[in-house]
Amino acid sequence: MTDLAFTPALEQARLVRRKEVSPVDLVELYLQRIQLLDGKLGAYVTVMAEQAIADARAKSEIVTQNSSDFSGTVLPPFFGVPIGIKDMIPVAGVPCSYGVRALMDEKPASYDWGIVTRLRQAGFIILGKTATSQVGTLPFTEPPGFPPTRNPWHADYTSGGSSGGSATAVAAGLCPIAHGSDGGGSIRIPAACCGLVGLKPSRGRVSHAPVGDSLSGIAIAGPIARTVADAAAMLDAIAGYVTGDPYWLPDPEIAFAEAARSTVGSLRIAFSTTIPPIGEASSDYSQAVLSTARLLADMGHAVTMDCPDFSELIAPFTRVWQSAIAAASIPGEWLDDPVNCWLLEQTCDAGEYLQAVSKMQSVARSIVAFFSDVDVLVLPVYLHSPIKIGEWGAFSPEEIIQRVINWIAPCPPFNATGQPAITIPVDLDSNGLPIGVQLVGRPAAETTIISLAAQIEAAQPWPDRPSSQKVS
Repeated sequence: MTDLAFTPALEQARLVRRKEVSPVDLVELYLQRIQLLDGKLGAYVTVMAEQAIADARAKSEIVTQNSSDFSGTVLPPFFGVPIGIKDMIPVAGVPCSYGVRALMDEKPASYDWGIVTRLRQAGFIILGKTATSQVGTLPFTEPPGFPPTRNPWHADYTSGGSSGGSATAVAAGLCPIAHGSDGGGSIRIPAACCGLVGLKPSRGRVSHAPVGDSLSGIAIAGPIARTVADAAAMLDAIAGYVTGDPYWLPDPEIAFAEAARSTVGSLRIAFSTTIPPIGEASSDYSQAVLSTARLLADMGHAVTMDCPDFSELIAPFTRVWQSAIAAASIPGEWLDDPVNCWLLEQTCDAGEYLQAVSKMQSVARSIVAFFSDVDVLVLPVYLHSPIKIGEWGAFSPEEIIQRVINWIAPCPPFNATGQPAITIPVDLDSNGLPIGVQLVGRPAAETTIISLAAQIEAAQPWPDRPSSQKVS
């Protein structure tokens, strides 16, 4: 049963179709593991045990009523598979905290967010809401009033953020796949910290319905998964235009799941271990990029060292990103995270915000122009090893923000440009923590980076779980 807990989501769906396991088996397995392990890990904020079991029983009944298996029958692609939902979007019947303790006492959500509806339509069973940093602002998940979210590979260290709970849940075998969101690296960072695949789609690929745009298009939802194939198939499930969306893209020529099975031709690939103007990644993380570049060259791709200059992006992006605090419309007295309280004090007026958006978009044009001669850019996900739980607690908010910038510098540029990016695990660092590299594609070119990521994944398979002593 432990092996089943670490089985990829698509394989679990196949087992359900063949009646080798039931949706009830899967839900009960994960609920037992959550009860056993999550007190130490802090992955879940709310466990929806009653709702999940009821949904699993209904789905199990559908399967058992059929006299044969469903191998040749059309069912939703993830029928009967459990999933965790980051606690930044509403799920009907449970509170949505956004990492704010006071909101746990508010009324439960009365509706499902649009993405949640699509995930249900894909056959998923929602296990619960996963932890996030407060209002999703920080790349570590330690919101006041909640247990810190710990890395299953080594519990002294962060699992990243803001989708830290989702990454910990998948890495520890507390669900097979999870929802995350990314406004500055919040899918890619925790996925890399926890040895997983994290996919940030292109702007306009996934709807924000039923509400409007979030922070001038820098934030978007996506999957955190155990395999490239799982991430691609989940993107198929959640992608698509909803009436009134401010951004939208045409459907891809092939399904993302098919891209994960397709062979990609020779690509023009750039790579860099240095992020202008921040500097060079630490040794472990530089070597991971260099090793990936060598592997890609051996596969027949045309590989060169090059990188856009992100110097002019930091100030306007930071101004837009920090506006998330005010945009959340949460009473200031409920925001008890010192960094968020400080950021709220820095809120700019409407004119300054629009100037920052304009500058960010102008710089983004030059970054996208770099890809005129490049299909994919390979970069670190962050520039040094994940921090320990509470490691930055003694610093002032200003100092923490600067340290955040210096750590996660490779991620936010592609929130500004709206380009797709996927992170995959490739090695372990000197602390025994996973190292991920990110593949950044041209606008709307998710199929390219999915195919390339699957090629790398096949060439250097990754362990399906942390070593048992680090999980326990």
